[in-house]
Amino acid sequence: QVQLVESGGGLVQPGGSLRLSCAASGIIFSRCDMGWYRQAPGKQREFVARITSGGSTNGADSVKGRFTISRDNAKNTVYLQMNSLKPEDTAVYYCNTFWMSGDYWGQGTQVTVSS
Repeated sequence: QVQLVESGGGLVQPGGSLRLSCAASGIIFSRCDMGWYRQAPGKQREFVARITSGGSTNGADSVKGRFTISRDNAKNTVYLQMNSLKPEDTAVYYCNTFWMSGDYWGQGTQVTVSS
């Protein structure tokens, strides 16, 4: 079955960096577009960044210039490098893909930006 497992979250001070990872299984990873979303307490889940199977990327305006999405097809893993973190980046971050008519999500990893 399809599994997406996020890791790399934690507590970081404002201005700091984190790199999230999402390891995928049960899919032909190289053929899948992959996305990162986040959900802050009391708010709806929102789009963060996406990378296509061909390597094209796009991101939300709120993270442009600070976050970078990338992928390693040999490791079936998508990454989110987060720099210059702000308190408003605090959220649970989720990995997402759409495969064989199914929409799949990981369990999420908590990112907390606080001094």
